[in-house]
Amino acid sequence: MVETKVLIVDDDKNICDLIELYLLKEGYKTYKVYNGKDALKVFAEKPVDVVVLDIMMPEMDGYEVLKEIRKSSSLPVIMLTARGETFDRVLGLELGADDYMVKPFEPKELVARIRAVLRRYKPQTMKRALEFTDLIIDADSYIVTYKGQELEMPPKEFELLYFLASNPNKVFTRDQLLYEVWGYDYPGDSRTVDVHVKRIREKLSDENDWQIKTVWGVGYKFEVK
Repeated sequence: MVETKVLIVDDDKNICDLIELYLLKEGYKTYKVYNGKDALKVFAEKPVDVVVLDIMMPEMDGYEVLKEIRKSSSLPVIMLTARGETFDRVLGLELGADDYMVKPFEPKELVARIRAVLRRYKPQTMKRALEFTDLIIDADSYIVTYKGQELEMPPKEFELLYFLASNPNKVFTRDQLLYEVWGYDYPGDSRTVDVHVKRIREKLSDENDWQIKTVWGVGYKFEVK
């Protein structure tokens, strides 16, 4: 059985030890670091499957660490922080976080969420490239090619586009998209879907025989004419 490796990043050593205790009981291997710079060093040198990442840290905060990770990897990241405002949750998700937990937290729930993001993060579940006129969405490489040009598209934008395009002409509510793409019932503002759709549309012109269409009062669909 392949050992799952979790990188725990928090400047509170007691919290790191608590998380590690529960993860070791479940058979996970852990790496513990207490600042963002060390987190990126471990990330670059060790095979990591999931990151549990605190936001409020000295020198380099969790948002900065997440941005650096997302430059080269789409592996699952769970943000862990004392902040609970909607803005902070939205920002973390928009930067590419897969889940978000607010301190104080129940360690067993964190373990359950780690399992959940790992189940969802299975590159082999998205093996084929979707092809439309002038558009290729390649799930193996996470590359979108439009009119012969590769587009720069962060993981969550890619996953949202891929999911909609995998279900052409089917309408999804914002809550459904949050669940399917972000992977859980996001309890706050669903504007994060609107923001991601807006960013995707800015990269794809309207002059196609397909488009991400707003269905007013409901949500969105990838319409193929």
